Amino acid sequence: MSTSSRFAVAVHILTIMAGAGDEPIKSDQMASSVNTNPVVIRRILCALARAELVTSQKGATGGSRLARMPDRITLLDVYRAVEGGSVFALHRQPPSSRCFIGSNIGTVLTNVSEEVNMAVESALERTTIERVLQNIRAYARGQNIN
Repeated sequence: MSTSSRFAVAVHILTIMAGAGDEPIKSDQMASSVNTNPVVIRRILCALARAELVTSQKGATGGSRLARMPDRITLLDVYRAVEGGSVFALHRQPPSSRCFIGSNIGTVLTNVSEEVNMAVESALERTTIERVLQNIRAYARGQNIN
């Protein structure tokens, strides 16, 4: 089963922009930090722009910057912009309705999924990009953060 790294990459690049203040950052600079192709960064930037978390400008003096202050962007905003949906998916094909388990598993797992999604969203909502940047700076100084 595959998991996506879009959320982690999005938080990474937003934190780069938070650290840069008003200075626009080019996708190749972000890609170098993330250690990925600039095309991957640009795709994620498009999703973040649709969510109005970043603004981008083309050209020699262009680049991307935060559309709002980093203390106003929660990890939940980021998650919704690049991942959306549920933490886990249900069956791709409907299970057998002739089976006792198959005919009821969807309802049970839907309830669990809703509970998990609420817990994840609650946790993500408590952390901002500003807090991520503060934690990174503290770790760089050798301090432990809670």
